[in-house]
Amino acid sequence: MAYLAFYRMFRPVSFDTVVRQEHIVRTLKNQIETDKIGHAYLFCGPRGTGKTTLAKIFARAINCETPVDGSPCGKCAVCKSLSDGANLDISEIDAASNNGVDEMRDLREKVQYPPVAGKYKVYIIDEVHMLTSSAFNAVLKTLEEPPAHAVFILATTEPQKIPATILSRCMRFDFKLIPQKDLEGLVKTVLDKTGKKYEDEAVSAIARAGAGSARDSLSIADMCASYSSGKLTYEDVSTVLGSADFEAVAGIVQSIMDEDASSALTETESILSSGKSVGVLIKDLLVFLNNCAIVKMCANAQEIINLPAETFNRIRQTASPADGHKILRVTEILAKAETDARYSLNAKITLETAVLKCSLPQSDYNIDALIGKINALEEKLKNGVAFKAPQREEPVKREKKAVLQSDDEKSPFAGGEKPAVKAPEAKQAEMFAPAPGPAGGCDRQSVFGKFIRSLRTTHRNAVLFTLCMDLGNFFEGDKLILTTESDAVYKGLTRPDNNAFIASVLAELGVNAHEARLVKKGVSDYEKAVSQLKKNFEGTDIDII
Repeated sequence: MAYLAFYRMFRPVSFDTVVRQEHIVRTLKNQIETDKIGHAYLFCGPRGTGKTTLAKIFARAINCETPVDGSPCGKCAVCKSLSDGANLDISEIDAASNNGVDEMRDLREKVQYPPVAGKYKVYIIDEVHMLTSSAFNAVLKTLEEPPAHAVFILATTEPQKIPATILSRCMRFDFKLIPQKDLEGLVKTVLDKTGKKYEDEAVSAIARAGAGSARDSLSIADMCASYSSGKLTYEDVSTVLGSADFEAVAGIVQSIMDEDASSALTETESILSSGKSVGVLIKDLLVFLNNCAIVKMCANAQEIINLPAETFNRIRQTASPADGHKILRVTEILAKAETDARYSLNAKITLETAVLKCSLPQSDYNIDALIGKINALEEKLKNGVAFKAPQREEPVKREKKAVLQSDDEKSPFAGGEKPAVKAPEAKQAEMFAPAPGPAGGCDRQSVFGKFIRSLRTTHRNAVLFTLCMDLGNFFEGDKLILTTESDAVYKGLTRPDNNAFIASVLAELGVNAHEARLVKKGVSDYEKAVSQLKKNFEGTDIDII
């Protein structure tokens, strides 16, 4: 006898062996036991969830002479007759290849003939949504009022394509995807019956790849059993599925989380150059990120994802320090890339662009990226802001020394006592040097950081938080000076209501005076003054003190 695939060899023959779908099984059993058989049924749901299998079991059960708990006994004369493929009491029609009006007219004529062996003549029309409009119209009246011996079972994965006139004449049963635990049990049962040894992690990987479909899971298990000559391992399943190397995928995700765009793009290019499909790599990245989210959020993550200890620890290592919003943002970007890659002329560029976008949140205006930036900023502000001196040009070299002579007509300081001009180092040191705290006793170096955090968390003023987060700041005596180069930001800060709000928040931190200043871009006033002096006294040695 020719070899049978697992999904055919172990196809259920009774209601008790059907995996899940309890809501449908119970209804059909009750109809059989109470002899309330309908004339038209619609079985709809995802592929591989048991629609055709249940249709065949139900067709044999309603004809069985001695059903056992609603299921066909398999021993009576009718059951044995129906098991013969030549029997015409159960007709299975593929609507994908018999979707014309002529085929439906032929069915309408044949349905008038009574069954040969059983009580009912059952027509199972698979992929019924493929019928044409004319074909649906041809079968419509027969479906509404068929002969007493006729039962129609329509099976489809796309019920939305079926006309409402057909839907209204059928009992509709919606099949659900099968949970992973039940798929794992099914695969283990099949492997045990075939004598194949396996690792639990390998079975879990097969069930996950099945994605709720019993047929898909058994087909993958069939391939894996043929691939492995010994014990079926997790690595064997990964190889059969064509998945990218786990460590390589983990490396890409780690680089993305570290915002290392160069490493992420290099590792992506390395995997693709080895021959891996763009679609498979995106799927592997999404699975890894999904596992990261589970590890991040669920206390029983090990039980949920059921991976080898070493693999689980690697996922936890990546997920633990990562921000939840960042994981969500990266997942959404890659999910969109998966869709875009299907219609792209160059899927590789689509993926690499998505990886770059994931690795560069600072260039992304997505809300999750902005939240990630704010969270990172708040983390830095916990212990205050560390001020960093602005970059400037090298100070003027002192090549010669001379006493500066006043020139009332040319000097910008004419008409009074010449002020002492401080060197840039002294000016910078005065601006950023630690100073005694304000009246409230708050350390000056942490005042601005606490002010920003208060706007974000305590007072929840998003507008002022956005305006103030990039301000320069320093103290003049007990007055806090806030500086900006943006006219729009300056106008926002000096608005009466905003100015009063800032004053009230600073007062809570012990700062009773503040001032907003607009700083011109480019050369500072000090540097302009020095340049003017040199121009006025060109050819004279100048010593600035």
